[in-house]
Amino acid sequence: MPTCLSLKLWVGTLARENRDNEMHFALTEEQELIVDTVRNFVEKEIYPHENDVEKTGQVPKELGQDIARKCREIGFFASNISTDFGGGGLNQLEFSLLERELGRGSMGLTVFFGRPSGILEACEGDQIERYLLPAVRGEKYDALAMTEPAAGSDVRGMQCAATQDGDDWVINGTKHFISHADIADFVIVFVATGEEETPRGVKKKISCFLVDRGTPGFEILPGYDSVSHRGYHNCILQFDNCRISKGQMLGEPHRGFDLANKWLYATRLTVATMAVGRARRTLDLVLPHAVERRQFGQQIGKFQGISFKLADMITSIDAADLLTLNASWLFDQGLPSNRQIASAKVFATETLARVTDEAIQVFGGMGLMSDLPIERFWRDSRVERIWDGTSEIQRHIISREMLRPLGG
Repeated sequence: MPTCLSLKLWVGTLARENRDNEMHFALTEEQELIVDTVRNFVEKEIYPHENDVEKTGQVPKELGQDIARKCREIGFFASNISTDFGGGGLNQLEFSLLERELGRGSMGLTVFFGRPSGILEACEGDQIERYLLPAVRGEKYDALAMTEPAAGSDVRGMQCAATQDGDDWVINGTKHFISHADIADFVIVFVATGEEETPRGVKKKISCFLVDRGTPGFEILPGYDSVSHRGYHNCILQFDNCRISKGQMLGEPHRGFDLANKWLYATRLTVATMAVGRARRTLDLVLPHAVERRQFGQQIGKFQGISFKLADMITSIDAADLLTLNASWLFDQGLPSNRQIASAKVFATETLARVTDEAIQVFGGMGLMSDLPIERFWRDSRVERIWDGTSEIQRHIISREMLRPLGG
């Protein structure tokens, strides 16, 4: 028998690489270890604190530090960063497995399971010592800032801008919906630094900067109250003549869009994989209830109205899982994966919405009570179809990738 192909899920590739023309979808021992270690961590270190976070909407600083410390102890802090910089060096498939298990837990807590933004690997010179390495060691946290009140999916329509003044850049404008900026020591912010003509009219040139908390003219403000992911806060960033040095530009001037496409478009996989993990946790709660709850003299799971729901849940979850892992593997191989990533994101997040909604239906009235976490999963699921590219944007990407080769 050939060696397990580590979830190489692209059928054509499997057929070529497997001499016996057999398909192997099993995880390797190392991948199983990742899954087991992270799931055990989430169950032991995250689950016990979730109710308190839901009630208060806050994660105590000491608790966040404790989660980060324990993450370092098991060797998983910055596991997505290259070993060249002291990270764990997981590939995208392995990282997706990790994120899938983290998806089972409250994001307000799992954010401290250190995963610095991969774009920090673009740091050069003293940026490495100032930003990248402290993030890898867990000494500093980063936050990524793109979205603005008038520029969400239309990144090149952003109004927040920087102008050059000698060896400095001066930033003015506002960002919002910036996740976990409240715990960040610095932000990776994309701003307009010029304009250019394109076939679709004038578009902004985008540059990327690393801006430290406490820089004069830069303020991190509380964001909006959200029904999804309590304790995982969104923030508003305000720049008022915020002056930073040219050494804080990440990448080349006016090439921030290229930088984002290289390092960030696979972040949609994080949303997809975490949606799969949360959907599986939801199903884990539904199944025992379908057996234990009795109506009309029998288990409710024996009624077709319930049993068919369960069948549809697991079928959709498995399909979302395979779509996500397939896209992750393609990304690792350097093969075209934009469409597959978009498919994984839209299908996994919509699967989570259906699963959590049906779970409430199976639990009945109790499903809507805060005594159970089902209603929380249902609320949390709503944002997944919006951030990191709405479902509509993902469908646009999918159809565009299909039509372009035909001249569409």
